[in-house]
Amino acid sequence: MASPFVKVSCTKCKNRQVIFSRASTTVRCLVCDEVLAIPTGGIADIKAKITGIAK
Repeated sequence: MASPFVKVSCTKCKNRQVIFSRASTTVRCLVCDEVLAIPTGGIADIKAKITGIAK
């Protein structure tokens, strides 16, 4: 089964963090506050660059 978490890199500051792919709230970068993911009711609209799957 695939993990529901993904590793992303912020397009503004290049910070890397792990986020939930089905986020129910807006996810922001912990460093620069850039929006990384917007909830859609299913899989979130991920605005950051996806760098991998978190295990």
